[in-house]
Amino acid sequence: MSKRQIKLGALTMGCGGPGRHNLWLDPELPADASVNIDWYIDIARQAEAALFDLVFIVDSQFITPGSPSHYLNRLEPLTLLSALAVSTRHIGLVGTLTTSYNAPFNVARRLASLDLISKGRAGWNVVTSGDAGTAGNYGRDEHYDYDTRYARAQEHVQVVQGLWHSYEDNAFPRDRATGQFLDPSRLHALNHKGEHFSVVGPLNIQRSPQGQPVVFQAGDSQQGRDLGAATADVVFTHASSIEQGQAFYQDIKGRAARLGRDPDQLLVLPGAEIYVGDSDAEAREIERHYHQQDHSFELALKEFGRNFGWHDFSQYDLDAPFPQESLEYARSSFFTNAKRIADQARDKGFSLRQAVEYGRQLRPGAFVGSAETVAAKMTEWFEARALDGFNIYVGHPSQFKRFTREVVPLLQARGVYRTQYEGTTLRESLGLRIPRFVR
Repeated sequence: MSKRQIKLGALTMGCGGPGRHNLWLDPELPADASVNIDWYIDIARQAEAALFDLVFIVDSQFITPGSPSHYLNRLEPLTLLSALAVSTRHIGLVGTLTTSYNAPFNVARRLASLDLISKGRAGWNVVTSGDAGTAGNYGRDEHYDYDTRYARAQEHVQVVQGLWHSYEDNAFPRDRATGQFLDPSRLHALNHKGEHFSVVGPLNIQRSPQGQPVVFQAGDSQQGRDLGAATADVVFTHASSIEQGQAFYQDIKGRAARLGRDPDQLLVLPGAEIYVGDSDAEAREIERHYHQQDHSFELALKEFGRNFGWHDFSQYDLDAPFPQESLEYARSSFFTNAKRIADQARDKGFSLRQAVEYGRQLRPGAFVGSAETVAAKMTEWFEARALDGFNIYVGHPSQFKRFTREVVPLLQARGVYRTQYEGTTLRESLGLRIPRFVR
């Protein structure tokens, strides 16, 4: 495309992700949305009708009774996305698979299969598993430490991408006249021997129309940013202000450039929670109403321990000073988030109750207002290069419908959003080049 345009993803959390335990109480949402394939198909088709680039499926593999509703009972991402692949035609299909507890060959094969099934619309959200309890589900006594997780992830992605280069284009002539099914000169073994993985290859599946799946990555730590800059096509992040967005945008693109990459071939898509009303005031009231309805202190306290390796905070006196020693439980978990929470509690003199309340209090979003206000604000952030697009949280059904029906046409009228798909693959939609074959 000659003109830079906003990219949109639909981030699905079924019946309620972190901080939204009570979303499933909305009567417009199936109470079993997280395992209801008809619901997912409907959301994907709504997003596709609005010309979204992709549907984004998050995942983790460890739960406690205090986990969010969506985490307790949800479909495995690639199984789900395979069903969406045959129910849609254009929208990208991005699934989360951890590098900590999956073998590279298996990941490469499963994603390549989805890419062929969807005719070139697959994407891989690379994660390193912050939930330390996952280790116990895979026969390990302890989770990998932070540095090991990211070192494994870097090598894991390199191996997977190497396996995706097992076949060159046109490796299968399938010539019945000559009896030649395979051109063996276009088949290449990997023969990788590294610090964490040893994989011979080749992969037993051909390349898709987009060459290989699009790689997504999320992580705000220094290791996470380095991983994204080195390996990702798209980075999923969070920005609470336009200035914060610009700082991250410049940092991640700068890291990519220093690694010899074209920074325009690395897109930044932060998550966005959007509320649309008939007026700005009504939209703020909708935001406040849903915040109160979807949250409770009791459920927030149970979920509070997730960043700290699911440490049980109910054992502490709620009104005593925040237990700083709890940070030790986060060493192999979401340490960056946990340290921010602990430092904040120390600096502000919070009790545990105050720390939980501070985390769950309403922070008015940037993209809340009338349809015109939301479209203007999205355009402002985009044109200021605070981002390349948005991963929009799909929460209450009525709000997602208002966005697709009211805001999208205004973005199109402003000339910052497509009026038709550019092609048939996810790479074409995102404006990403097909990876050059390397061997």
